[in-house]
This record gives sequence, C-alpha cells and structure tokens, in this order.
Amino acid sequence: MKPVTRYDLRKIGDYLYEVPQSFRHDMRVPARVYADEEMLEAALSDRSVEQVINTATLPGVVQYVVVMPDCHQGYGFAIGNVAATRLPHGIISPGGVGYDINCGVRLLGTHLDIEDVRPHIDRLADAFYRHVPSGLGTKGNLHLNQAEMDEILAKGSKWAQQEGYARPKDVAHTEERGQMAGADPTKVSAQAKKRGLGQVGTLGSGNHFAELDVVTEIFDADAADTFGLRRGQVAVQVHCGSRGLGHQVATDYIQEYQQASKRFGYELPDRELVCAPLDSPEGQNYLAAMNCAANYAWANRQVLTYQLREAFEEVLGGRVPDWDLFLVYDVAHNMAKIETHQVEGRDLRLCVHRKGATRAFGPGHPDVPADYRAVGQPVLVPGSMGTASYVLVGTAEGMRQTFGSCCHGAGRAMSRSEAKRLVRGQALQQELERAGISIRAGSMAGLAEEAPQAYKDVERVVAVVAAAGLGRIVARLEPLAVVKG
Repeated sequence: MKPVTRYDLRKIGDYLYEVPQSFRHDMRVPARVYADEEMLEAALSDRSVEQVINTATLPGVVQYVVVMPDCHQGYGFAIGNVAATRLPHGIISPGGVGYDINCGVRLLGTHLDIEDVRPHIDRLADAFYRHVPSGLGTKGNLHLNQAEMDEILAKGSKWAQQEGYARPKDVAHTEERGQMAGADPTKVSAQAKKRGLGQVGTLGSGNHFAELDVVTEIFDADAADTFGLRRGQVAVQVHCGSRGLGHQVATDYIQEYQQASKRFGYELPDRELVCAPLDSPEGQNYLAAMNCAANYAWANRQVLTYQLREAFEEVLGGRVPDWDLFLVYDVAHNMAKIETHQVEGRDLRLCVHRKGATRAFGPGHPDVPADYRAVGQPVLVPGSMGTASYVLVGTAEGMRQTFGSCCHGAGRAMSRSEAKRLVRGQALQQELERAGISIRAGSMAGLAEEAPQAYKDVERVVAVVAAAGLGRIVARLEPLAVVKG
C-alpha cells in the first residue's frame, strides 16, 4: 500500500486539502481533508488520512470523500469520515457507521440564568449522578420485556412519547423526529436485544457525559433567538448512544460481512471496510438493524432527558421559578442515512455514511424542524469536560461541500491508554474543581481517559469548519458540572 505524505496533498482552499484520485490506482474519487496545517500533520501521524483514502475505493462512492478537522484513526473509516454511495448498487459498510450506532448529542435549554443556579450547582451534580445511571454495563431503572424492546427498536422517540417520557416538542426537535423508517426488529439478534434490555436510560462510559453548562457568548443573534439560546442561560448537554445493543449489531454484521465478502466480489484495501451492496439482502438487513439501533439510542437519550428533568425538579423545584428543561435539538453521529443530494447538478439518492460526523442541513431543508427551517439545523459540537462546547447551524455551502455534514466534537489527540499513563484521575478532578467545574465520575481511570488534554482544541476545530463554510457559529457554552461514566 502506497504511504501518503504531506507532499501528496494539494491545498485547494484555505482549510481544505485533497489527495487526487490519481494517487492510487484503486481510488474511485478524490479524498479531502478539512484542517489547518498543524491539524493536517496530526492527521498524517496516524492512519486517519490513509483510512480516508481507503474509503475513496468503495464501490458506488460519488464525488469525493471528506474528513473533518476533529479526525483521528478509527475502525475501517477514520473518525470524522464522510462518504456517500449511490443507490441502488452502491455499498453500505458497518465500519462506516461504527460500533456505537447513533452516538449523539442532545442540548437542553432552561429559562434560568447562571445566578439562579449557582448556589445549587453541587446539589445538581449529585442529583445528575443519582438520576443518570452511568458506567460500563450499568443497568437502568426501566424493567422492559421483549415486546417492549421490539417497540423501542421500531419506534424510538415515538415509543418514549407514548410511554410518557417525551413531549411533542422533544420529538419535533430530534433529528428524524427520533424514528428511522425501515427499522425491522427481526434483523437484530437475540444477543443484541439481551444486551440492550436493561440499558435504556443509561449513559455508559468512555466519552459519554451529562453536563450542566452556561451560555457564555452569542455569535449569531438571530439563530440563537430561534433556538431559544441567550447569554448567561443555563443549559444541559447529554452525549451517549445505543449502548451494548448498538455494539452488538455492529459486531454481528461485521462478522457476517467478513464471511460473505468473497461472494460480493469486492477487492478492498482493508478488511475493516467489509461492506455489502445496498440492494442485496445483506445490505438491506444491516440497514434495517442499524435503524433499530438508532431508534434505541434516541429512546435512550429521551429517557435520560426525563431523568434529568426529575433531577432538576428535585433540586430546584420550589427554590427557583420555571426550572423546566426544553429540548433545543438532538443530533446524531455514527449513521448511514438515505438522503437526496446534488452531485454535479443532479439530484441523487445516496447512502451518506457519517462516522464521527454529524448531519448539518442548511436553511430551507424540509428535514429541518419547521420552527428552525428559516435558519438551518442546529449542529452540536461538545468539548471535553473542562473545555467549551459550541452550537453551530448548518449552511447551504456545507450542503454543497460535504453532503450536509459537519464535525462532531474536538476529536481525540491521544489514545485512552496514553491518557491513563500521563494523567492521574484524582489530580484531574481536583484541577477541574479548582476551575469551578463539579465532577462526578464512576472511576478515576475512566476520568483520566477523558482528560481535556487527550483531545484536540475544540476552538480550532470549530474555527476551521466555520472558516470553511461548513457551519456558522451560534453560541459558546462552558461547563459548570459534569457526570462521566
């Protein structure tokens, strides 16, 4: 395999680099990297650029493949990789989605100012930790049977609304209204359902969190007003996904595809890119199972929202007026979605893989909630425990450049094992609390893995996507209290 170097990339924009299709004989389209010079060097230091080039070889891929500035090496696809394949014969790849299907971010707003909440921050952190079960393999508070599990897989947020965990506005402000069409619970294995049965309403571990924030700056007053955001406002972010169920769905289909790959006749540069034609039984089965896992993740985040509202009521009820939480938006990453996009002046039906990247539709798109449509879809870019997070909004330029996609966070700068070697969890907790951030964590080792220094600078990541026109910055949030698994 021909190694890629800095000299193989040509600069085609202020923050955009391209590996031409001619770089390797098996590339079907060019590979593009959004980065500044320093980020580009970091991307070349692991396999992420090589992985992006590999995705440019996939059958049915169109126009070009791209990777966001928060990129790092992943399984098959790089984290931050976006690739679109043409229906009906293009491929779908579990490695282009990831193990945590529909890992996503949810932003909840309040009508409270920071001064209303400041005396209660530590008690809110404790209540979050009690009401939001977190940690590896943690069980939730719901006792579900198999029939209810199948309903969750088919209905997602609609199930949560039917059971009293969601309000109509919650559903309206969730990507896809919290329910992927075409979900078929019969395509999800018994083992996956077993793993998911007790985990609805749980946070999990790793980079997942529930966070109390304050809005510290507004950059786009019109969009912020549309989203219900203002300076000094208290807000909550939740980052989690489909838990053990999604991981098992990915595992099951990656194994099946590895066994079936010879039958498809594909010559792939990396066995982690195993894939199937979208119009094959295998392709349709994975798509249906992935949609189920996506629905599970939305139901999970919705139940977590219900539990966070309980925590707010417990601490603030009777102490402050109007403590309620409203959903600003819930955006997914780690998905493959069937969408229509313009390619070379023609509308095409595509399967858009966003691995560690979020959907970022621009103004006027019919899939943006009606009350946000004039400004565009909210894009949520969380920081890393001790750093700021950002709200952006999708743009028409992003629709043109990246199939309506944007970055999903800061992106790791070091591995979890390296972070644990260099950072002591207890010292980190003390450092963050001295900075005024209340921390609740299940383990000190887990806290060390997610240290801010283990991630790229979110400010620079957001600056690159904004300068490249992929999203417009709306608001900046800073953490007050964080619950980690």
